[in-house]
Amino acid sequence: MICTTTVAQKKLVTPPYLKKGDTIIILAPAGILKPNRKPIVLEAKKLAESWGLKVILGKNMFKNGNHFAGTDSERCADFQKALNNPNIKAIWAARGGYGSVRILDKLNFTKFQQNPKWIVGYSDITAFHNHIHNLGVETLHAMMATSLEEKPEDIVETIASFKKALFGETLNYTIAAAMQNRTFNTKAINGQLVGGNLAILSSMLGSESQLNTANKILFIEEIGEYKYAIDRMLQSLKRANYFTKVNAVVIGNMSLIKKNSTKWGSTIKQLILAAIPADIPVIFNFPAGHEPDNRALIFGRNITIKTDVKNTIAFSF
Repeated sequence: MICTTTVAQKKLVTPPYLKKGDTIIILAPAGILKPNRKPIVLEAKKLAESWGLKVILGKNMFKNGNHFAGTDSERCADFQKALNNPNIKAIWAARGGYGSVRILDKLNFTKFQQNPKWIVGYSDITAFHNHIHNLGVETLHAMMATSLEEKPEDIVETIASFKKALFGETLNYTIAAAMQNRTFNTKAINGQLVGGNLAILSSMLGSESQLNTANKILFIEEIGEYKYAIDRMLQSLKRANYFTKVNAVVIGNMSLIKKNSTKWGSTIKQLILAAIPADIPVIFNFPAGHEPDNRALIFGRNITIKTDVKNTIAFSF
């Protein structure tokens, strides 16, 4: 049974915002952290400590499980221990890659629901965002520890928005975004923000982690896929009614798109618009995803989107 209807209109629980002296954990629920990436994880630890936080590292996060950061059992053990510990106020993913789905059903979220905390990350961490949304708790789509590999000058807003979200400061973004719709003008759009990485969204279909997007705002980003694969995943979401009653679709970074051996014949924008009904507002170029400028988004939060006559679009959380 797919449990997606219970939180369609329900206000989600907001985990306690962080304050100085709080403890967070950095762990790796998915891809391997090779030895050359340990210094950047320690740099992320220093960053959080500079904000007054106490930071611990997952016991198994530097294990080698071939493609993964340790075995499924080791990664699950780190995550479960963090979920159960009421003194840990946020779980910050070191990186994504692939592997979160392999431990998702092994985890017990009972104590987490009794003492919610922020789950932070993007890309493969979408599996947690979707599942925890259906448990009725907000999560944070934001930078990961290895995001600090980028040039410091390129991630100023990435870091600033992450810190604001963690500590409970208001998030407001004003961007000059491309927009496609016949009805979206000065009228505001409201709805719970959900979504994440397109491939992971597609992989959640048919499970208890599948989203109900009715009356919500769906965010999508992707990296390293062929156009035909992007189309296939969008068509899968379409057939699962992700676009039927959604209030709007926000497109983030569509990065490093591979070149089809056979010509596809349209742009990414055209491909996306062809999959989404014409009466659904579609907003392009939001700075979130697999680029250095990766603004924090609070999934499960009711947000407002407004535009002006100059097509400047404002997002208020």
